[in-house]
Amino acid sequence: MQAKNKFNFGLIARILSYTKPYKGLFITSLILTLCLATIAIARPLLIKEALNTGVGKQLSSAHLNYFCLFILFSLFIEAIFQIINMRVTNLLGQNIVRDLRNQVYTHILKLKNKYFDTTPVGMLVTRAISDIESLSDVFAQGFIVIAGDIVMLIVFISVMLHQNWVLALLAFSTIPLLFIATAIFKRGVKKTFTMVRNAVSNLNTFTQEHITGMRLVQLFNREETELKKFVEINNEHKAANIKSIFYYSVFFPIVEILSSVSIALIIWFAGFNKSNMQINIGDITFFNMMVGLLFRPIRMLADRLNTLQMGIVSAERVFKVLDTNEVIESNGKIIFEDVKSGIEFSNVYFAYTENEFVLKGVNLIIEPRKTIAIVGATGAGKSTIINLLSRFYEYNKGEILINEKNIRDYDLESLRKNTGVVLQDVHLFNDSVLNNITLNNTEITLDQVTKATEEIGLLSYINSLPGGFNYQVTERGQSLSAGQKQLISFIRAYVYKPAIFILDEATATIDSNTEQLIKIATERISAGRTAIIIAHRLSTIKNVDKIFVFENGQVIEEGSFTELISLNKKFKALHDLSLEKVS
Repeated sequence: MQAKNKFNFGLIARILSYTKPYKGLFITSLILTLCLATIAIARPLLIKEALNTGVGKQLSSAHLNYFCLFILFSLFIEAIFQIINMRVTNLLGQNIVRDLRNQVYTHILKLKNKYFDTTPVGMLVTRAISDIESLSDVFAQGFIVIAGDIVMLIVFISVMLHQNWVLALLAFSTIPLLFIATAIFKRGVKKTFTMVRNAVSNLNTFTQEHITGMRLVQLFNREETELKKFVEINNEHKAANIKSIFYYSVFFPIVEILSSVSIALIIWFAGFNKSNMQINIGDITFFNMMVGLLFRPIRMLADRLNTLQMGIVSAERVFKVLDTNEVIESNGKIIFEDVKSGIEFSNVYFAYTENEFVLKGVNLIIEPRKTIAIVGATGAGKSTIINLLSRFYEYNKGEILINEKNIRDYDLESLRKNTGVVLQDVHLFNDSVLNNITLNNTEITLDQVTKATEEIGLLSYINSLPGGFNYQVTERGQSLSAGQKQLISFIRAYVYKPAIFILDEATATIDSNTEQLIKIATERISAGRTAIIIAHRLSTIKNVDKIFVFENGQVIEEGSFTELISLNKKFKALHDLSLEKVS
């Protein structure tokens, strides 16, 4: 592992690889930066000559005007180059930020659910937004500008030594102290930057989680407690920023003091040796100007190196997300269209956490166009079945077959497109009801949605909403009841005309009127399809073709409703318990 105080050149090369699509911008920016480094010396030289010849030798006002025009022209050219260069470098940086952010989000879309189970959402938001934004500064204030500063220093030092090596050495005399101050500043700011980035990530994670769970916070009167936690995290963020500001507040005055000392030495030496060394007013002015110009890139170099280091730290975090290999493999070539010969779980084992198996050798067969139900106590492994069937997670051992072919051999997009899932916890976006149903799929028209809604008996419900399909749903569907959200999710599942319909405990927390609508919708959606129903209310599955009873990750009973009741075992106990809850 590389030392933390050294640049990771492999990482820098990886960052620079994102400039390949924008070679023109990159090369243009590099050329402009190098041009600026050489143009910057023109103005001090012109001022020197103007003072030595135009003023010192008392040339005509016309000659002096020419010098002034040249000085103004050089200043104008330098300003134009700076404007163009700033625009080009920022355009390059923003293009790379856009491409990288698109790449990160595309990668996140492909990650397994297991990754999201262990990764805070706020952290991912920080990686996709704040950390990537830091990379823009790497190009606007990093690589290219640092190269220009180095070239500028070489040009300045060379010209100063050529003009008067004694005055140049006096100007350089305080630079060793400047380098020491710069090294201390760079090390201190780097440490505080890491603290700031960690604090920002913690703030994002805490804020996102607690705003999302605000109802729970308020329900249990946790406002004061959670506020104290937030204040503590916010104070850590403030302390990190104050430390960073402290280094800046000390460093810049030191630079000004050192530059003033250099100027004072030049003036002092010139005053005593003016006649002996033929030092003119133009020479003194030139070197005084050059001290300011020389110290500026040295001072900024420390800041730019920190910007570069900040970008590298951010890039390392972003690339860590990109290098996450918990991606759902989609190598299947078979296009899934319908269940023709059935679905089979053959000796399937699965663990969310290594060696802690939730499913333990599950065997079950679902015949085509049949409706089956899965029941069992909480944690028995019911929902895991549909997670594996939809390939949200990958099973550890055994096989899952559809039409006698391994589920991994199917094209993932076609598999999910033809699998309609209605979950108990429905997620709705801050958008219209129509867009929540179609998920902005332009291939699905309003007429198709209306027809599908009518087919499952929910059109009257949609029409009862203000604006119907145009009703605006608030974030996470907070403006709708649990039952209303469930009904919308039914339409969403059905409008795609799935070959497999899965209902996961969708009637567990709704009122009896909505349950009746859902019962009718379920029957109509299930007709002619392979359907899987997971339910706590066992009275809702009396008419299914087969019921599988789960316990401790295994199928312990299977059969029709009547058959399982007559066995007088686990299902009968669950059924009796559900009746007691209803009563």
